[in-house]
Amino acid sequence: MSSMRDIKQRIENVRSVEQIIKAMDMVASTKLVKIRAQLEGVRPIYRELKRVAEEVGGLEGAKEHPFYKEREVKNSLYIVFTSDRGLAGSYNANITAKALEHMNQEKKEKIITVGSKGYEFFKRKGKNIVQSVVDVIDSQVYYGSESLAKWLVDYYMKGEADEVFIAYTHFMSVLNYVPVVVKLLPLPTKDTVSDDERKYEPDLESYIDHMIPLYLHMKLFRAFSESHTSEQAARMVNMDAAGKNASEIIEDLTHLYNRKRQTAITQELNEIVGSVNILNKGGLDDS
Repeated sequence: MSSMRDIKQRIENVRSVEQIIKAMDMVASTKLVKIRAQLEGVRPIYRELKRVAEEVGGLEGAKEHPFYKEREVKNSLYIVFTSDRGLAGSYNANITAKALEHMNQEKKEKIITVGSKGYEFFKRKGKNIVQSVVDVIDSQVYYGSESLAKWLVDYYMKGEADEVFIAYTHFMSVLNYVPVVVKLLPLPTKDTVSDDERKYEPDLESYIDHMIPLYLHMKLFRAFSESHTSEQAARMVNMDAAGKNASEIIEDLTHLYNRKRQTAITQELNEIVGSVNILNKGGLDDS
């Protein structure tokens, strides 16, 4: 059985861990407020660009554009958003499992991982990782998304991928975030509509060439914001649960320490009383 000294040392160790957990919880809470505000700002922009992209896709002149035209699929590209660090509960496991489940084993899969956890997971699975993005600081997310969108457009237009999917975690609330996989390219089209009186300068093809890269940029920026917000929410909830567990462990160890201390005190008192009785008995015998 552990000694009182060992129990006391364990209490101090758990207390130190509890302080670290509280600090991490505070950091996650602060980041969550900041990144959530960013997410709320990008969502309306993304929704409007999505509406325009789908609307243009319904025009007769857009059907044959490379961004809209369906291809014979030989290579599928997946962009998977995970975190760079752990301690976020099942956040990374859920999105990687969702992406892996979606992949069609009959096609050649290429993967872009955003976050070191995704890279480690798909590397263990022996998947073809064509690019890995790690350690993107918060202030560079917008520009990082823009660079990735430009690379993606070039990669797709060269025919290196025939379809592109994006896997990220959609943030709904602090306790609710859902892993999703959605098709990014080719873009979905609606039923054909007439061009009516609308005019696109200088022409429809040039308009699409400039508008779609911006849409893809906002799509990736929004996916990163959704994932990052979900990550911080998951980490905050996880740290909160870990903090409660640490408090319970400290409480249990303190009760154990107090019981051992009471037992030791009782034993010492018994020894003292026993010694006094022996001394008194010896004194009576001498008389």
